Amino acid sequence: MKGKLTKKIKIEGRIVALSGLHIGGSNTGMSIGGADATVVRNPLNNEPYIPGSSLKGKMRSLLERMEGKFGGGGNTLAGPLFISDADHEVAQVFGITPEDLKKQKKEDRPIGRLIVRDGRLAGIMDGDKFLGGREGKDKLLNNKATDMPYTEVKTEVVIDRITSGATPRQLERVPAGTVFEMKLMLNVYDDEELKPLLDTVFRGLCLVHNDFLGGKGSRGSGEVKIEVRSLQYKDKTIYDNGGKWADLDKVKEKITIPDDIDPTSKATA
Repeated sequence: MKGKLTKKIKIEGRIVALSGLHIGGSNTGMSIGGADATVVRNPLNNEPYIPGSSLKGKMRSLLERMEGKFGGGGNTLAGPLFISDADHEVAQVFGITPEDLKKQKKEDRPIGRLIVRDGRLAGIMDGDKFLGGREGKDKLLNNKATDMPYTEVKTEVVIDRITSGATPRQLERVPAGTVFEMKLMLNVYDDEELKPLLDTVFRGLCLVHNDFLGGKGSRGSGEVKIEVRSLQYKDKTIYDNGGKWADLDKVKEKITIPDDIDPTSKATA
């Protein structure tokens, strides 16, 4: 492999909060009486969003745990990379450091193939119906049951194990039923690797679907439903001719989306 990009795969869908979702932001500027732990928001419109780094990091972490990899590997600013073998599908999808590639004499390999976009607020679920765009956002914004714009504040209590004294704390969460966009881009450098690498991405999404996203997951927050609704590709021919995205099943044998993340599946998580 010499770094020749053959295709870009676009994976689009939704992330639906099934319980309150907390992905922490900055508390700077919070007024007295605000939440102790706030969510991340777009500073231009104050809408909460899911950082691509949060989803990508959670996917990689769970995949590494599934492989039983908890130590070794190179270090990054985020801590150790538990899988740093350039031939491993997790490293191929999510990347390793240039230093590790050099040590393995595989400098001609791409550092990573997966791009995870920030998940913008898309709307809300109104029962089984999706309300998207401004209608859904306004219904969430103007909901009288929310405590802050678009969000709720959950009060938790810390109990002192010695004195039994209670100390309250407030956690800002995006309420259950909120829907976010999901968009991932997978760079393919060899058509033979397309299906196995895409399967690795799907496996990571399934693990998040069956775990939690964001913080406080062991206390009920962060349960999400992940839906893959579109698989498309562009190759050099399409780019050269200014063409549109094409359905992926037209280029290779039909790709199977796992039941957990296939919105058309009748299987339950």
